[in-house]
Amino acid sequence: MPITNQQVAGHAFLQPMYDDPYFPDHVIDEGKAILLRLCEANETRKPSDLETLYELTQAATEEFNLLDREFVAAGSGIETAARDWICDEFCFIASAYGFTDADSEVLAAGRDW
Repeated sequence: MPITNQQVAGHAFLQPMYDDPYFPDHVIDEGKAILLRLCEANETRKPSDLETLYELTQAATEEFNLLDREFVAAGSGIETAARDWICDEFCFIASAYGFTDADSEVLAAGRDW
């Protein structure tokens, strides 16, 4: 499903991770795919409240929890900088879909990284 939100469609997800050789591109690509699925979920489900948005971001958080194993297997990991960058993307997505008051800690609650 193509993203219709123009702000999201033109966004370079996880660019700081791509710019850092510590993170392997093929694993970052999987993280980018998680974020794009989150955007697709926002467009198909059209959450009307924060609780529903948080359900969507929790599912994405769980996917990142699993993805951290792939980063580790590739000699990397979701460490402090990557954690901040991923959380920034969650905040960007929330804002792009009209949830400017979303709590950044709740967006990624349940993270293991």
